[in-house]
Order: sequence, then C-alpha cells, then structure tokens
Amino acid sequence: MSAQGTPMVAGKTAGAAAATPKHAWTVTFLLFLFMLVNFADKIVVGLAGVPIMTDLKLDPEQFGLLGSSFFFLFSISAIVVGFIVNKVATRWVLLTLAVIWALAQFPMVGTVSFTTLLICRIVLGAGEGPAAAVAMHAVYKWFPNEKRTLPTAILSQGSAFGVILAVPALNWVIVNHSWHYAFGALGVAGLIWVAAWLALGKEGPLDTDESAVAEPKISYVQLLTSRTFIGCVAATFGAYWALSLGLTWFTSFIIKGLGFSQSNAGWISILPWVFGATIVILTGWISQVMTARGYTTRVSRGVLGSVPLIIGGLILAAMPYVPGVGLKIVLLVVGPGLCGAIYVVCPAMLGEFTPTSQRGAILAIYGALYTLSGIIAPSVMGTVIQRAGNMVDGYMTGFTINAVIMVGSGLLGLLLLWPNTEKARLTRGAVPQAAALKGVVSPT
Repeated sequence: MSAQGTPMVAGKTAGAAAATPKHAWTVTFLLFLFMLVNFADKIVVGLAGVPIMTDLKLDPEQFGLLGSSFFFLFSISAIVVGFIVNKVATRWVLLTLAVIWALAQFPMVGTVSFTTLLICRIVLGAGEGPAAAVAMHAVYKWFPNEKRTLPTAILSQGSAFGVILAVPALNWVIVNHSWHYAFGALGVAGLIWVAAWLALGKEGPLDTDESAVAEPKISYVQLLTSRTFIGCVAATFGAYWALSLGLTWFTSFIIKGLGFSQSNAGWISILPWVFGATIVILTGWISQVMTARGYTTRVSRGVLGSVPLIIGGLILAAMPYVPGVGLKIVLLVVGPGLCGAIYVVCPAMLGEFTPTSQRGAILAIYGALYTLSGIIAPSVMGTVIQRAGNMVDGYMTGFTINAVIMVGSGLLGLLLLWPNTEKARLTRGAVPQAAALKGVVSPT
C-alpha cells in the first residue's frame, strides 16, 4: 500500500507546487513595503549628510565611519536571525525587526551627539541586517521555484521605491524643518507597517514539514563552499559596495563635489534608484521568460546577473574623465544602477539547490557576507576624500576604486555561477530523509 500511495503523494505535492496560493500577492506587497521602509531608513543619513556634518562638525573620515557603523552588527545579526527563521515563523521575526527599526529612529528627533547618532545607527543596522534574507525566505514560502524570480524582483523594488518615494518627502523635511524630524518620520512609518503586518501578514503554506522531511539535508560546509554560493557572495559584494557608497556619499558628492543645493540634490538623488528599479524589473521579467523558454539558469540567472556588473563598472570607470556635470551624473547613475540585476537572480539561484529547511540560514549568511562591503566602502571613501589633494579628486578616486571592484566581482560571478548543476553535485549519493526513515522501519 505504501508503494502505491507514494505516487499519489508526489503527484499532489507537484500539483500544489505548480499553483500560487491565495494571499501570496498580498503578502508580497506587504513585504515590498517592508523593504521600502528598510531602504528609506538606510538612506536618510546620506541624504542629510551635509547638514549632519555641519551641525556635528564632522570631517569626511568621521562621516564615513557613521556610514559604515550601520553595518557593524548587520552581518552578525543576519546570520543569527537566519538560523532562527529555520525554526521560528517568519511572520513574528519580521514584526520584531520592524519594531526595532522604529524604536532606533526616535532618539534622533532631539539634540544628539555624534556618539548617540553612531549608537542608534548600529542598533538600526542590527535590526535591518536580516531583513532582506528573512523577507525573501518568507516570500519563497508562497511561490514554487519556477515562479520566484518575479516576486524576488518585486521585493527588490521595495529598496528602490523606498528611496524614490521617501527622498522628496524626507528632503522637504530636512530643508524646511530639520534633519532630526526626518528620522522621526521614519520611526512613525515603521510603526504603521507593524500595524498593517499584524492585521494582514501570514505564513506561507508551501514549506510543509512533509516536504522538508522528504528533502535530503546538505552539510553547511558543502553549501557554503559551493561555487555558486561563493559566486553569489563575490558578485553581490561588488554590487553592494556601489550601493553603500550611493546610500552614504551620493548626495554629499552632488552638493560638495558638483555644486548643487540641498534641495536640488534631493531630486537628483532619486535618479539612481529610478534607473535601478527599471533594471530590476527588466531582469526579473527577462529571467523568468528565459527560464520558461528552456534556457538553463546558468544563463537566465547567472550570466544575466553578472554581465551588467562588468558593463556597469566600465561605465563608472569612465565617469571621472568625461566633461560636464550632466554627463558625470548620467554615468554615475547608469554604472552602479546596472548592479541591480544581481540582487534579483542570486537569492533565486541559492534557492535552487538549498534544502528548504536550510534556506533561511543560507540566505542570511549570503546576505551577511556580501554586506561586509557596506562596512568597508563608506569608510574607504571618507579616508580617500580626507587624504586627497582636494575633495573632488578624492571623490573621483573613490568611484574609480568602486568601478574596479564591480568589474572584478562581475567576472567572478561569470566564472562561478552554475546553479543548474549545483544541486545534482551536492546531493550526489544523498538519500532523502523520508526514504531513509522508511528503510529503518521496513528494511524490505
């Protein structure tokens, strides 16, 4: 009877996996808003960089440290929470993270010292470190593997829209009131999301205990040393270097390097995110179409994510040498903006070969490793600016370093990303746990 029953269960599982469960898109939209708030929290220091440096009398090196401080506990908390979500429902983990974000913003409403601002940013970073991985893990519980690229792209859009929508509003508050109140507004936005998630947030139904038991476990050493995991970390490390520089230094460069006012710089600061959002949407759509048409995920995810990094790095490398402020802005927007492709494809590639019960931890470790560039990049830029002959030369040197890292990380991605063959290699000789248990109970 058990032999006859097995195909029925398998057929049921396959059928369930092919359908998108009810409420999947509602939860996806809420997680999109979650990422929107997440990135609005990230960018506020960079947006208010010049007034903060003026009020607190900070030099470029100190401001670079402030930008890096956000990432001091980012990676550690990402790993810890990544293992927690293997056991705890993502609904409650996401809620806790959002509460931490809100509470970390309110102390900045009053008069603060550099130390207070630094501590609040470290706490905020600890709360935001696991955010992207936990959100991806949560949304993957609502979509089967072949349908995950589009929701991944939508979640990635939360970061872009968090900047596109928040920057004009926050910049208005900064210009007309104070940078202190911009932090308070973000705290309120975080609490509003918490209320919405409590009312509408749900846990996805696809990751059932039965499917997890039937799936063979793979040692974390194997997963973390697989070439696709290493390739994802290397490629996204370069992309995140560009992103963290944009979050911390873009607006300051527009004001102090190119001579724009705070008000105009706020609008210009939106441009990289508008372009990046377009790249993310296109990548998600193209990847899903290519996969549906039979391309291997080596091509539809690995190559598709890596090549834009290389092209973007070459474009950014040309930026210091072109004439005119307008053309410099165009290259500074387009070059790093092409990095958005890698954020769409890497979580989906890791999900291809990582067992469901281990996916939360692997996505978290992946996030923890590539975001280490967030600690390094802002401080490197601050140090380069401070030690340069003049500020503009310092900015140009910093962006050139960024370009070299982007090209190198893209080449590593092109070399290492082979998700379509990774699972077969890692599970060679492995026995699903359900089969192993059956063998113990009934040797015949």
